[in-house]
Amino acid sequence: MSSLYIYNSLTRQKEKFEPIHAPHVGMYVCGPTVYNDAHIGNVRTFSSFDMICRYLRYSGYIVRYVRNITDAGHLTNDRGEGVNRMESQAKLERLEPMEIVQKYTVGFHQVMALFNTLPPTIEPTATGHLIEQIDLIEQLIKNDFAYEVNGSVYFNVKKYNEQYHYGMLSGRNIDELIAGYRDLDGQEEKKHSIDFALWKKASPEHIMQWRSPWGMGFPGWHLECSAMSTKYLGQEFDIHGGGMDLKFPHHECEIAQNNGSHGHGGAKYWLHTNMLNFDGQKMSKSLGNAILPLEFLSGSHPLLDRGYSPMAIKFLFLQSHYSSELDINIKGLQDAEKGLKRLMDARKLLSNIPLANIKPLTEQTSIDLKIVALCEECKTNMDDDFNTAKTIACLFELSTIVNSLKDGNIQSNQLSVHSVSLLAKTFEDYLIEIFGLKPIEENNHGKLDDVLQVLINIRKEAKIKKDFATSDKIRNELLEKGVQLKDEKDGTVSWSI
Repeated sequence: MSSLYIYNSLTRQKEKFEPIHAPHVGMYVCGPTVYNDAHIGNVRTFSSFDMICRYLRYSGYIVRYVRNITDAGHLTNDRGEGVNRMESQAKLERLEPMEIVQKYTVGFHQVMALFNTLPPTIEPTATGHLIEQIDLIEQLIKNDFAYEVNGSVYFNVKKYNEQYHYGMLSGRNIDELIAGYRDLDGQEEKKHSIDFALWKKASPEHIMQWRSPWGMGFPGWHLECSAMSTKYLGQEFDIHGGGMDLKFPHHECEIAQNNGSHGHGGAKYWLHTNMLNFDGQKMSKSLGNAILPLEFLSGSHPLLDRGYSPMAIKFLFLQSHYSSELDINIKGLQDAEKGLKRLMDARKLLSNIPLANIKPLTEQTSIDLKIVALCEECKTNMDDDFNTAKTIACLFELSTIVNSLKDGNIQSNQLSVHSVSLLAKTFEDYLIEIFGLKPIEENNHGKLDDVLQVLINIRKEAKIKKDFATSDKIRNELLEKGVQLKDEKDGTVSWSI
């Protein structure tokens, strides 16, 4: 196994990765709440953990990768209050909540497939694990870390903090949190303003509700991940991942629930991806720069000059460390496109070099030694908290050697068969197997039908909502790119180039 070191958000330092039951690795990643289209931040987070899973497997580990689907219980207030996101969207679109769940789960899977991410080993849903969640609540009540009031159940944070440390992951101070929540919550039935909901009593008009020992209601968002990660990975497992925005309160509450129910905090290592900006500003709807993945691909958003391949966008993500903030801009997208093409061209050139013209390994030249050193450095960088940015820098240096060989600046007798084979293996291993990239032209050719069908579906929905501006924009901008949409009498849409 490799000497892998990862940054643990829990201890705030890099630690040697030592799985609990090596060579088996259990990894849980908080998945999407499927009430709306996947956003580009989702893509960065899940493509980052896809890379991490791929590298662990490449390094010889047997990974069980669990990524959940939140299809109930995620309210607009992270303390367990507010409006249910699925119900709210269902009312807006005049659909059943489970129609919303199905629609956006399928959409999420389609988007992640476009970015060539592998499916998780297990993808559990919150509604499929209500029994486990109720069992967990009952154990917390038995252990005196939770209490029931009027059909709702809350986690007693102050009681928990007497034995454990609430805030150990996020670094929050409980007294400051209590002061901050006192004026915001206004929940008289809770013992303390900081307490969060494990189970909420449902009002009669609440669409999504289930039977429980405390009456009809629905589970808390934080509870779901504790129940599902424990069921499939055990009370103690190796890695828990998610976006930086989930560190508090979601992940903090997970640790509290796990400790409170069975005395273990869950994961040994906590990994968090960071935020995305666009042209130096945080991406948000209010600023008009919250660009959806499919808008990046089609170029239909007004802030974009054109569409970009999902592989170019993924390569841009990989050129930054997963835990650092990343600024997306037009130049960065264009440079990523060119950079990926350069590396893929080098990979293609290596596959066409006749090894018969290369000298057998007798004595290594300085170029041989440089190739070996750079290839080893790729692995060293990846073993340093999955540093894809430094690994890509090494691949660019190696591509310069490949291009020099192509241009005749390096003669074939200056390289050994071993060096050329090592070069080819390194490009194949890192670009394809670990990073999950494809040549841009190859990717576009293979996925064009799928991408256009997604755009056609978006256009159909826009027309149903009488959003003719969006419908016309998609049609006209595709026409500018040489793709003509044709509306048929039976409602279907065909396209031609």
